[in-house]
Amino acid sequence: MNDLQTLRAALALDEPSQDVVDRSRHRLQNRIRGGRTSRRRTGWLVAGARLTAAAAAAVAIAAMPAAPVDGPPVRTVSGQEILLAAATAAERSPEGAGSYWHVKVTEADGAAASSGYEYWTKPDGQSWMRGAKTGGKVTPIKALSATPFSLVAVDLTLEQLRALPTDPDALKAWIAEALERSDARTSAGKLTASDREQAAFQSLISLVSTLPATPEVRATAFRVIADYPGVENLGAVPGGQGLSLPTGERLVVDPATGRVNGTSVFVTMDGAVYKVADPAGARIKAEWTNTLPE
Repeated sequence: MNDLQTLRAALALDEPSQDVVDRSRHRLQNRIRGGRTSRRRTGWLVAGARLTAAAAAAVAIAAMPAAPVDGPPVRTVSGQEILLAAATAAERSPEGAGSYWHVKVTEADGAAASSGYEYWTKPDGQSWMRGAKTGGKVTPIKALSATPFSLVAVDLTLEQLRALPTDPDALKAWIAEALERSDARTSAGKLTASDREQAAFQSLISLVSTLPATPEVRATAFRVIADYPGVENLGAVPGGQGLSLPTGERLVVDPATGRVNGTSVFVTMDGAVYKVADPAGARIKAEWTNTLPE
């Protein structure tokens, strides 16, 4: 059984056993008939109709998760299982194709793109953006970057991004080594060990959400995130399953498609980390497209 099948099995409700149905119907019959033997026949016909509807309702209630006495408890799907299912789906998903890598981040309530952040990047580094800084207008970025894709403090070409390891331990080691070599600095100076650890985790978030990584690399990043302790399932939300991550960030992951549809943190095209103030996070869409920015 693969991760997706495991998730479906955990989310599915078990049918009530015949014993549960019989006991529920018997209890209901006793309540309805108790002390009422002098009813006229027409009264019994009405009672019989009510019994049929009520018995059906009793069966439905017995099947609900809120009835632990009559049925087995429903197992809660863990955050790790959701990430592993998403990894399986991502691995099987089509890679997509196009001339531009397009990322769009908007407020959780679907606010206009002018109040969010949006950019288009060609593999050769030519880029356009739209956001608050551009007044909601699509503006070409004059500086042509040879490494237009960013893992927080590490800039990459598309070829380097696509060549990242697909083994979880190897991917973690690659990111850690790249951050160690990076000349990125904070306001307090060179990156500390704690800074690098946080940047490594945010780099993994970028791989599953905003970067044009291969399906295999995205799946690997999902599995590395799943290995971190403290990933929690927040339940169903618009766009998928809400997840609370160990560093306080939140993601909305669709385990059936392997897509991240919401986030509380994202890395901009220049490698800056932006945290969304809204508790609901922000909607996110990332894909290859042939549509030119307007």
